[in-house]
Amino acid sequence: MTESTRRWPGYNAIWRWHFYAGLFCIPFVLWLAVTGSLYLFRPQIETLIDRPYAHLEISGPRATAAQQAAAAVRAVPGSVLHRYQLPDTPDQAVQVIVGAGARETRVYVHPQSLAVLKTVDEDQRLMRIVFRLHGELLAGTAGSYLVELAASWAIVMILSGLFLWWPRGGGLGGVLYPRLRSGGRRFWRDLHGVTGFWVSALALFMLLSGLPWAKSWGGYLKTIRTVAEGQAVKQDWTTGSAGELKARTAADAGTRAMMGEHAEHGGMAMAHPMGSYAPLDRLIATVTPLNLAAPVLIAPPTGMGAPWTAKSDAANRPMRTDLTLDGTSGAVLSRTDFAERRLIDRMVGYGVAVHEGQLFGWLNQLMNLATALGLILLSVSSVVMWWRRRPGDVLGAPPPLASRPVAIGFVAVLVGLGLFLPLLGVTLVAVLLTERLVLRRLPGARHWLGLRPQAT
Repeated sequence: MTESTRRWPGYNAIWRWHFYAGLFCIPFVLWLAVTGSLYLFRPQIETLIDRPYAHLEISGPRATAAQQAAAAVRAVPGSVLHRYQLPDTPDQAVQVIVGAGARETRVYVHPQSLAVLKTVDEDQRLMRIVFRLHGELLAGTAGSYLVELAASWAIVMILSGLFLWWPRGGGLGGVLYPRLRSGGRRFWRDLHGVTGFWVSALALFMLLSGLPWAKSWGGYLKTIRTVAEGQAVKQDWTTGSAGELKARTAADAGTRAMMGEHAEHGGMAMAHPMGSYAPLDRLIATVTPLNLAAPVLIAPPTGMGAPWTAKSDAANRPMRTDLTLDGTSGAVLSRTDFAERRLIDRMVGYGVAVHEGQLFGWLNQLMNLATALGLILLSVSSVVMWWRRRPGDVLGAPPPLASRPVAIGFVAVLVGLGLFLPLLGVTLVAVLLTERLVLRRLPGARHWLGLRPQAT
């Protein structure tokens, strides 16, 4: 067989892959679009939830930050301080995150009376649940793998859809705008194709920018970085809830070890008995004038010789800053702004900020919302098209044509995609082998799926 007889896949072959990718992806695309749209408005929703604690009656001197932290720890027996969040305004309730092992509780403390106004499990906060619904289907590591798999095949769906959309003569109708008066099949085809074209770039960006969070792809990236940099890599994002819970447990154990009466080490750890958080007030006096982007979280040491830390946890990640602090003097030991991070960290940070709708305010939120609505319309129109054209006794996949040797260039593209998206590569091989070795040999499955008979 000569190279000249090899061909890139034709329209029908790409259509079949587009069909099967969509068949798997559409339920997940709808789910991610809805949950992602909710999470876009996390700042507004959390502000609304916290409204009862935003403007409190304060008629006298405030309690110290150490007293506020101690009150929060007492409210959750067996806990220790994990993070103290600087209030945005003087009359706002102080939010203190305390923990025991992997479990964390957010405690709202009155800044004057030290009354505990509210306690909520950090993982049961509304937007935290939405976050896990979006990224893990509330199913932990297995859910993260499934969402990543769907995202990988959604990339195939979009790329193949652009190939099918590519103009092949005629005017702009059905290409840049739908012919709304055409009716019937053409109307739905135009609506699907044109919507897909307009949302494809942003949809691809959303899928790619979400991969660093995924358990498999995020771990894949971290492993490559560790090998390349020759040392353990600390990232400003989590790869699945299991890793986050493990990190919490380790930090909690380190904090408890440092809170004994003999915990002082180099002036950077807490030289105070269990339950005393005296360094907080010194550190707040240092951090407040720096005007870091809210919310600002101050955390105790988590290991022998470790310093206190303060960080901006701003949703707009390029505004984030990390500090290490001396608990005895309150001095800043080090400062790392976003611009000083490695290139890959900055790239992911910008991607996450856009993904969450926080990089450029409400315009970013509306842009992402429009993309999500476009994906919903894309999914619904595809189901309508399939339902209207499918025969009664088969799935309705586009019919296969005679197979031809595939061009080396196309094989290289597939290999590249498989290396970049490992779950896609593994499942692609599994699908091809299952079709060739199993499904084509079963007359009923072969007929329903529209496959060619097994060659003899």
